[in-house]
Amino acid sequence: MKILSPAISRLARFRYWSIEQWKNDPIAAQRIVLQDLVTHGQHTEFGRKYNFSDTFNIRAFKKNVPIQEYEDLKPYVQRLMDGEQNLLWNTPVNWFAKSSGTTSEKSKFIPVTEESLEDCHYQGAKDVLTLYYNFNPESDLLTGKGLVIGGSHQVSQVNEETHYGDLSAVLLQNAPFWSQWIKTPELSIALMDEWETKIESLAQSTILENVTSISGVPTWTLVLIKRILEITGKSCLKEVWPNLELYIHGGVSFTPYRDQFKKFIGQGVNYLEMYNASEGFFAAQNNPDEEGMLLFLEHGIFYEFMPIEEYGKPDPITIGLQDVEIGKNYALVISTNGGLWRYLLGDTVQFTSLFPFKIKVSGRVKHFINAFGEELIVDNSDKAIAIACQKTGALVNDYTAAPVYFSDENNGAHEWLIEFDKEPESLNQFAYELDCALKSINSDYEAKRHKDIALRMPLLHSLKKDVFMQWLKNKGKLGGQHKIPRLSNDRKYIDEILALTH
Repeated sequence: MKILSPAISRLARFRYWSIEQWKNDPIAAQRIVLQDLVTHGQHTEFGRKYNFSDTFNIRAFKKNVPIQEYEDLKPYVQRLMDGEQNLLWNTPVNWFAKSSGTTSEKSKFIPVTEESLEDCHYQGAKDVLTLYYNFNPESDLLTGKGLVIGGSHQVSQVNEETHYGDLSAVLLQNAPFWSQWIKTPELSIALMDEWETKIESLAQSTILENVTSISGVPTWTLVLIKRILEITGKSCLKEVWPNLELYIHGGVSFTPYRDQFKKFIGQGVNYLEMYNASEGFFAAQNNPDEEGMLLFLEHGIFYEFMPIEEYGKPDPITIGLQDVEIGKNYALVISTNGGLWRYLLGDTVQFTSLFPFKIKVSGRVKHFINAFGEELIVDNSDKAIAIACQKTGALVNDYTAAPVYFSDENNGAHEWLIEFDKEPESLNQFAYELDCALKSINSDYEAKRHKDIALRMPLLHSLKKDVFMQWLKNKGKLGGQHKIPRLSNDRKYIDEILALTH
């Protein structure tokens, strides 16, 4: 493997020219992607319904095809799972990625085609490696193994032709056999469903491996790291795996976790953020020293951006790359080579750069607090939590927040449930610093806090360890990609979690 690493590094650098092409001509790259998608879709049932054969440009595409949410596509998906074909895409759809967010009571089944596997998911993973090697040409990343902390790899069969599972399961089942040589844990552990047993098996089985990279959601990665350090008695992961050089993260903002990872992993480790989901591989950092991820523009996905104020309107406006602005909140709308057409993903993004186009995930269209006109989004709350930790010396594992509505006795407030890894000396001081940080980040919040007219000071609760984990477990959503909803505009989730503390 030591011999292979320089060769792969040279190959990755050589491949960088293809990334440079679409990075330097992004509008043309996206136009070609849409043309290819419409060509594939024109003879499908969906394409005939929405007149794809007469769709020759972006304007016509947007005019002919309405914005789709999962409930709109669900009848097509069910028929595909029952064995019908040529409904959303013109090649066979035999795999589905089971996608279920923390707040969703029911699962979504996202179609996965051969094109979406090869040209989106796998190509995205290759480009992450290319970007990393381009920035770290002397890397020894592939001299060891990559520890992947995914969801359940269990595959379920609908019928003789049709299967579904977590995205990680679908990717694993369709990956080339040699990919297992550079991954850990072994398949029998990766296939485990029960998350608590899986964490223990992951820890015990990987301690003696030469792990050079880790990828996973920060929350569950921390759980695994702490267990490994308990077993080994070491103070940081670099003492367990001296050749560890990279942590790849995604799924939630890394901002509140950064200090904890520096403490538990050790020095000399690179961090790289990527943005992939069941629906596609969207972006990854090309420069770890800069905020934002490079938007992947030639991977079978055509992007539209809906200004957040358009969300919920009967005929919402979307714009293309040429019209986006830095720092503005957009709901992501995608058309993909998996057969999703003008699909409202549910994530919101902000651009951090316009040449090249770089984005950061700012939250979810339904994960915000705007009960009093404060327009608080997850990007705001993540940054404020990080500032409050820095000011007080605290470390936060996870948090959620929701509004407290006006009553006869009091005006409104935000109620926060926080699980600390290291408690602040004063919870009141932490609340004060959090409030100050939110005021400095969000002018609408600051206006509503003026003289406590609409909002009073935040109400904070320090939760006992594992309350969040217990809530997820009760919902059957422990582990993998499942995560705590950071913000909610109603009290459903926060009241459920508070009930567990009584």
